[in-house]
Amino acid sequence: MLKKSLAILALVLATALGPLTNRATAAEGAAGFYLLGSTTTNAGILPPPGTYLIDYNYYYSGSTNFSLDIAGLIVSGGIDANAYLSVPAPLWVAPGKVLGGNIGFLMLVPIGSNDVKAGLAVSAPGVQAQGSRQDEEIKFGDIVPGMMLGWHHGNWHFKTHTLVNVPVGFWERGNLANMGFNRWAIDNAAAFTWLDPKIGLELSAMAGFTYNWENPATDYKTGTEFHIEYAAVQNFSKRFALGVNGFFYDQVTGDSGPGAGLGSFKGRVAAIGPVMNLNFQVGKIPVAANLKYFREFDVKNRLEGNSGYLTLTMPLSVAGH
Repeated sequence: MLKKSLAILALVLATALGPLTNRATAAEGAAGFYLLGSTTTNAGILPPPGTYLIDYNYYYSGSTNFSLDIAGLIVSGGIDANAYLSVPAPLWVAPGKVLGGNIGFLMLVPIGSNDVKAGLAVSAPGVQAQGSRQDEEIKFGDIVPGMMLGWHHGNWHFKTHTLVNVPVGFWERGNLANMGFNRWAIDNAAAFTWLDPKIGLELSAMAGFTYNWENPATDYKTGTEFHIEYAAVQNFSKRFALGVNGFFYDQVTGDSGPGAGLGSFKGRVAAIGPVMNLNFQVGKIPVAANLKYFREFDVKNRLEGNSGYLTLTMPLSVAGH
């Protein structure tokens, strides 16, 4: 009878791995739609009027372990995740002025792979069981239209953005490797860059808030998320720059809704690492390449790991050319 009970419990565990692992971390699915660290160097600079193609290539590898006490049942486990995203983002900066600055519109279209492994163990007096599961997907994520406003005053550059997560990407209830979020969200941020061309020094920072709507399929509402990113970069020439960048993320309100049955979790993470900028030509097309790496620390209720970016920006047309 005990073996039969354990077998049933193991089957229940395998079925419940998705919801339990998602809810054992803050923010549904343990992630938000805004890619942390994507805007560090040149954060406050909006390019001149014209049409551009930005291609973000993002990699993340992280893991976490957790233990929960649910009415006397001890639920413990771990999650390992590896994700790669290619996010082409066409950007159009309009001619003319709006509120004394330039206005730009872009569309982020993510596609990538997500590989997530999870294991759970349940123990209670006289009963123990464990289960594991792995989901791997190569799919489109949610599209993200956005608007930017930018101003330039000598060595100072300022920019604001509004990004909207439109839930049209791949999402399945209980899937560990969802590429979309199945919820609307909006991110508002403001940034500055101080760049002295005489000495080649750049200082940049950006801060923003992400507001999330409830996932209608799970009744889970991710709390409001705050993020700040920064960079200090030395330009050694017009073609090469090297520096340090980082970010800090803090969930300022807890998760809520009927689906957040395990509690009002809040997440936190910080990261720091090197950044390098390269400018070169491909034929007659100028290309700006940005490489950066982050090592996460001071983590609470989130995965902890490493992330990296290779971002390429090239003009398709520039006003006046």
